[in-house]
Amino acid sequence: MNWDQVKGNWKQFKGKAKQMWGDLTDEELDVIGGKREELAGRLQAKYGLTKEQAEEKVDDWVKKL
Repeated sequence: MNWDQVKGNWKQFKGKAKQMWGDLTDEELDVIGGKREELAGRLQAKYGLTKEQAEEKVDDWVKKL
């Protein structure tokens, strides 16, 4: 799976993102709207991660889809 596929089908993947990162609200997931950088930024803020850690989490998640 690559990010373009996730972005194009964000409504389908939004639930999977919610399962993975339960602290993200539905509103935040709507704002993310399939934007990788936005997701990484929200993870940074919610979970106290560095930019690199957040991007790694997003990459790992996409690989598992």
